[in-house]
Amino acid sequence: MSTSGHWARHHTRKVLMQAIYQWQMTAVEVPSLLAEYRAAGALKKSDPEFFETVLRAVVNQAEALDAHLAPLLDRKVGDLDKVELALLRLGAYELEHRIDVPYRVVIDEYVELAKRFGAEDSYKYINGVLDRLAASLRAIEYGRR
Repeated sequence: MSTSGHWARHHTRKVLMQAIYQWQMTAVEVPSLLAEYRAAGALKKSDPEFFETVLRAVVNQAEALDAHLAPLLDRKVGDLDKVELALLRLGAYELEHRIDVPYRVVIDEYVELAKRFGAEDSYKYINGVLDRLAASLRAIEYGRR
């Protein structure tokens, strides 16, 4: 992926985190979220196709993603901070379904977002959970490190 493509995906992940957070807090429907983020111009620097694909998938697969995460958590999924939950769901989705993205890139992206938007040390938690998830979902790629 080109440098400009990398930055577009990076920006898209930030907007995805905001959209998933909003969905978790309000249960707003995906078409409404898509319309809102498009109208606000939030996708100008983004990869809009990636945004829509991942947004729809994470909302539709939230229970399955939570099931992957639950055994790796030190508390119930419902007790997670909503920013952490959004980041973990997004990371879990990419680790499971976006094998075109190296697992280290997935983890790094969501750790960076946790540093910017999460609680003080939440990035360490995000890193640990996604690293353990990568070990199971991407065992072959993970084993090569």
